[in-house]
Amino acid sequence: MKDVSLLVMIGQLGLSAAVPLAGCVMLAVWLRNKFSLGVWVIFVGAILGGILAISGFRSTLKTMEDITNKDDKDKKPPVTGFNNHD
Repeated sequence: MKDVSLLVMIGQLGLSAAVPLAGCVMLAVWLRNKFSLGVWVIFVGAILGGILAISGFRSTLKTMEDITNKDDKDKKPPVTGFNNHD
């Protein structure tokens, strides 16, 4: 089951990087055409999209790492709480 989850996450990894960048650039082009703004809007959209793409890429990688390390977390002994003294 873990292998299937990782395969799904690989697709998610590509989408988390491509969709924000493409969406921000397309929004910037639309804003430029709609309101007759300068080319600077496209640059701002590309920079914002790049930042969002990197953020989504990093969070997806973290989730993939958590999936692969899930078995290691289950093998650790539970933390002793205030009322669980041995």
